[in-house]
Amino acid sequence: MRIVLHAMPGNESTADRLAQVLAAAGHAAHSSVCTVHRFPDGESLPTVDAEQVNPDSETVLVCTLDKPDTKTVPLLLAAATLRELGARRVGLLAPYLAYMRQDARFAPGQAVSARIYAGMLSQHFDWVLTVDPHLHRIHRLEEIYTARSRALTAAPLLADWIARNVDDPLIIGPDEESAQWAKAVASLAGAPVQVLRKTRLGDRAVRVQLPEFSSWRDYTPVLVDDVISTGRTLIATLEQLRRLGTPAPVCVAVHGLCAGDALPAILAAGAAHVVCSNSVAHNAIPIDLTELLAAGILAMLAAA
Repeated sequence: MRIVLHAMPGNESTADRLAQVLAAAGHAAHSSVCTVHRFPDGESLPTVDAEQVNPDSETVLVCTLDKPDTKTVPLLLAAATLRELGARRVGLLAPYLAYMRQDARFAPGQAVSARIYAGMLSQHFDWVLTVDPHLHRIHRLEEIYTARSRALTAAPLLADWIARNVDDPLIIGPDEESAQWAKAVASLAGAPVQVLRKTRLGDRAVRVQLPEFSSWRDYTPVLVDDVISTGRTLIATLEQLRRLGTPAPVCVAVHGLCAGDALPAILAAGAAHVVCSNSVAHNAIPIDLTELLAAGILAMLAAA
């Protein structure tokens, strides 16, 4: 099977690592660069390597979708261009998938952007592969994606890192929405788990309610979530744990968006380490997803 991984800007190293893993598994895998020119008026012009496009190859666009408003239009233009040049199928590997937060209409007139964005991508791709999307009221990607879709989970990789690097971990989900990841990681790591209650006061302000911690004082708190964005939920939790005198906590997340000063602020609030998968670029301790993503690509292609 010949697989060509077309990397959108910023995804070149991901595509290169995937090509190496797939080639080592016996597949004719190659990475290719898709460039994007920005005109002065803000329009984008993507260019793919036409020599790498033919109907006998499996075509995969690689684009993690943090900062999605600047990435989505070039991505869709590139997908359409690959089809025009003869690609038989075009799949999307998006290690981080954007626009999953707004999964319902919370006020009159609001866009349900999760469904709208899913519709846009489904029109341009035969399949979509991602890792741990923020599923809450929408329980499966197939509820909103008409293209074939699959969500991989990094929970085993996070649990393995915790088991190897943290003595006596107590897994903490910093809010109710983190419960699914915290409980999965705790089960795999063989560790106890607590899920906290959060009240959101604004985009950058939260209040977190801790349970009774007297029986867990000798454990190392490990805060587990799917996404670190502004980091305010983690910071509020860290501040309360520091007042309780617990060992220095560790923060572990699937996706380290780390907007603005999130990473230094989390460390300043008392975290011993911040650990995230390499689904997006960050300066935290990385957990490599390459093997997981490569297996996911092969599964999507086998089902085609």
